[in-house]
Amino acid sequence: MVAEPDRNLHSAPAYSVLADDVEHELEVKRSRFITYLGRVEQEDEAREFIELIRQEHRTARHHCSAFVLGASRQLQRSNDDGEPSGTAGAPMLEALTGFVGPGRAVADVSDVIAVVVRYFGGVLLGTGGLVRAYADSVTEALATARFITRQQTRKYTVTAPLDAAGRWENELRGTDVAVLGTDYDTAGVRFTLGIPDAPDEVAALEAGIAALSQGTASLELLDTGWVDLR
Repeated sequence: MVAEPDRNLHSAPAYSVLADDVEHELEVKRSRFITYLGRVEQEDEAREFIELIRQEHRTARHHCSAFVLGASRQLQRSNDDGEPSGTAGAPMLEALTGFVGPGRAVADVSDVIAVVVRYFGGVLLGTGGLVRAYADSVTEALATARFITRQQTRKYTVTAPLDAAGRWENELRGTDVAVLGTDYDTAGVRFTLGIPDAPDEVAALEAGIAALSQGTASLELLDTGWVDLR
């Protein structure tokens, strides 16, 4: 049986990302605030997302935006798009960076862009009203979103005998080992496995494969990178 590692040791870097795009509308004193959330990983993707929304809502007065990119959320940008300075982009960005996703102890959402389209309703909201409206628009949209974990992961392959492959896969899936792929051939079943990139996780997988195979199988490291855990 694959051993369970101590989750308190050497945890691998991970953060929350959107599972799907989101559209949410909020009305404040007849002004419509339509929020779009999207998954982006590069700044040029964020700019393209903004332009797509702008083209879709050409008659809207404002298309304000904020985005956060990177595992450590190192790239952050916002834009008021004609609203009074600091009343739109900044509160939107604060809403993104301060949101704590489901099952998370801290705010860690990244690789996300928010665009809020405003259709003016004829009533001035004032500086404070605009800040609240743009922040609430993004916060409410985030509350409706579904998130997954993006984790720094090591990928391995290991080959199981055909007659034991089903048992191996059941054992592996019963732990936090991600079975990313299976390839069948005459030699057996070649599993592609993913685990968090942490020493205790590696040690647990090595011990588990040794136990499953009675010491006859060995792991082959493919690469290390970021993987969405669904």
